[in-house]
Amino acid sequence: MTSAKDTVHQFLLQVRSGLHPGQADRFMASRVHAHQIVSEAPVVVERTPRQYAEHVQEMLDAYGPFTLTVDELIADGDRVYARWTQTGRHVGSIDHFPPTGAQITAMTSAVYRVEDGLIAEYWIQIDRHGITAQLERAAARQDRGSSTAT
Repeated sequence: MTSAKDTVHQFLLQVRSGLHPGQADRFMASRVHAHQIVSEAPVVVERTPRQYAEHVQEMLDAYGPFTLTVDELIADGDRVYARWTQTGRHVGSIDHFPPTGAQITAMTSAVYRVEDGLIAEYWIQIDRHGITAQLERAAARQDRGSSTAT
């Protein structure tokens, strides 16, 4: 059996990275509790591997093929802390921002709980403010560019 750390590392590299989202069932339990840690409105979402693969596809639709670099991975028993940097291009609508083509970088961290070799639960924090700031800057640059072209 692979270690919890190896399970999470391969999940990040193969599935979360957008390379092989359809392989989510190799790394995730049939039902995973995803704790979305957002200061103003924390929520717990139950996801199946198929739903997670669809979620990754939504990211690919918004950011195009992106790079995911695992910056830190620390394991303690059945818990694995991961921090990564994801960089893509704004190629699809994100929130209320139409595509700008700008490079967008997201800093993310999560703690995964692995049970019987599969991810059973995780707590994720994404720098949403940083993403929004990048989208606002890209939209402003695009607005300035279109106003000078007319």
